[in-house]
Amino acid sequence: MFPALDSPKWQGVASPYFIGVKAVGSTILTLVLFATYLGIGALAHDSGFSLGWALSSTLFVWAGPAQIILISTLGTGGTVVQAAIAVTLSAIRLFPMVVSVLPMVRTRETPMRKLALPAHFVAVTMWIECSRMLPQVPRERRVAFTNGLGTGLVSVCLIATTLGYVLAANLPELLAAAILLLTPLAFLFSTARNSRQLVDRLALVLGLALFPLMAMLHTGVDILLSGVAAGTLAYGVHWWRRRA
Repeated sequence: MFPALDSPKWQGVASPYFIGVKAVGSTILTLVLFATYLGIGALAHDSGFSLGWALSSTLFVWAGPAQIILISTLGTGGTVVQAAIAVTLSAIRLFPMVVSVLPMVRTRETPMRKLALPAHFVAVTMWIECSRMLPQVPRERRVAFTNGLGTGLVSVCLIATTLGYVLAANLPELLAAAILLLTPLAFLFSTARNSRQLVDRLALVLGLALFPLMAMLHTGVDILLSGVAAGTLAYGVHWWRRRA
């Protein structure tokens, strides 16, 4: 899919960037993002926001669940402070992904200012695809490649947001809900595909098994509790196996 690590195609200032942009077409998650942001564009229209506002939320928030929270909170009369707190709490889940991706992107000579844009681009889709693609990219070219990949994905979502906003009047509510459901399903399948070690697979299976039990508690943070419990149990098993 990519040129060899020592290929001259990686040389130059712009080449790694455009290779990253082209890589957007090689992942099925691009289609999932497109479908998801059709629904987000339609939701923004139905909530009374302008197209410019919807595009700005896609560009600057760049996280589907956080955008849905933002639109839903403001659209139902919530204050800006309430929306900011809700979006911030939602965005905390992305922090471990940023922490795991940036060490793969940077070199010892990379200045911190060059990591600001890659850090902004890191969401679930970028985390999954960077874990898959970056080993095939020369380390010194990874910042430019990641910026290209992120630019391509955001551009696709901006187009989808626009189309969803324009077509909102003709998009049935059931279809919009089904489109939004594609995102968690795609992330689930992608995570399962990328789970190579026993600890990863065990955490995924335990998370799926524990969620219905956590949902019965009606805490409002069922996914968080099941994820923390599953990850802790999986790590415990991993630690015990290493000791044994």
